[in-house]
Amino acid sequence: MIYGLKGISAYGHQARELGYYSDTVDDFYIQGLAAVTDDQLTVEELIQLAMKTGTMALEIMQKLDEANTTVYGNPSPHAVPMTLKAGPFIIVSGHDFHDLEMLLAQSQGTGVNIYTHGEMLPGHGYEGLKKYPHLKGNFGTAWQNQQKEFANMPAPVLFTTNCLMPPKASYADRVFTTEMVSYPEIVHIGDEKDFSPVIEKALELGGYKEDQHFTGINGGHEVTTGFGHGTILSVADKVVEAVKAGDIRHFFLVGGCDGARPGRNYFTDFVKQTPKDSIVLTLACGKYRFNDLDLGTIGGLPRLMDMGQCNDAYGAIQVAVALANAFGCGVNDLPLSMVLSWYEQKAVCILLTLLHLGIKNILLGPTLPAFISPNVLKILVDTYNIGAVTTPEADMARCLGMQS
Repeated sequence: MIYGLKGISAYGHQARELGYYSDTVDDFYIQGLAAVTDDQLTVEELIQLAMKTGTMALEIMQKLDEANTTVYGNPSPHAVPMTLKAGPFIIVSGHDFHDLEMLLAQSQGTGVNIYTHGEMLPGHGYEGLKKYPHLKGNFGTAWQNQQKEFANMPAPVLFTTNCLMPPKASYADRVFTTEMVSYPEIVHIGDEKDFSPVIEKALELGGYKEDQHFTGINGGHEVTTGFGHGTILSVADKVVEAVKAGDIRHFFLVGGCDGARPGRNYFTDFVKQTPKDSIVLTLACGKYRFNDLDLGTIGGLPRLMDMGQCNDAYGAIQVAVALANAFGCGVNDLPLSMVLSWYEQKAVCILLTLLHLGIKNILLGPTLPAFISPNVLKILVDTYNIGAVTTPEADMARCLGMQS
């Protein structure tokens, strides 16, 4: 519950920055925090409260989805280059589109280009952000690689939310923070949101003399984002027809929070092994393990679709529910497998959301959270058939066998 509440509060803060909030969720923060200090609650009561945490997580993700789509428009697919143009530039990391928009507005006409990093990549799918011509592309791979990728870069980096690793001395003077993220001796942009120090640093450093061509983890030169639930549901009839015709055999949702722990190449290997007659939906920073792969198309649709940030799990749920309705079955009866990587609190609140909805057969890895004790694991296995990932080959066979 504590981890889930942290995740909910992070999404709630993002939504509130755009003027959206939920009184119900705000009230639950107090109720939930009070509950975890109550030694008189039974195991059954605590489980019910954990499930309610999932209910509140779904509500706040819906509110954040409403905020993003109302302010910036429904996302649409967009191929994002990984090339840095010659000249001054700024890298923006974190999750907060509102900060990105303010930086874009303040840097217009300065000659400074803006590039996303990490969970800011989905910003390229929103027309309200794409309208700025100096939003040029995406830099870097997963957040845990920033100490290596930022080391020799002649440009500043702005962190809008979490995922800041301790900056190394070689680039600490080029890192700026704002909102809820900060670090000792790093320049912090306060509530006035004056990003001129970041822009001035970019102009001072000057950027690269020539275009620099970078790749993703697997060597790809571009990544595609913007497959929000509105886009996917607009072609739902084609998807349903393709399933009925046997062209699409299975759906995989492979996403979650990435980390540096060994074994996370599992998710790259798993996606590489998905059959050609399957579709892979992804979201959150775990996608950097494979989002530069070219998996081809199926029925005129790309086999790999990036639905957005971790909070866009709400959109993935909407797609699953719509497909279940189209086929007259429950979500657990769909040819759909969820393979999730977990790392921190937002991954936990998403997992609680899925459990609240009764989603079963989730594979979780690369290791289980430390707070899942043997007794709790037994409840999850007995009630939801949740399991830890094993090998890509064995888990792929298990996923494809579930639909028979």
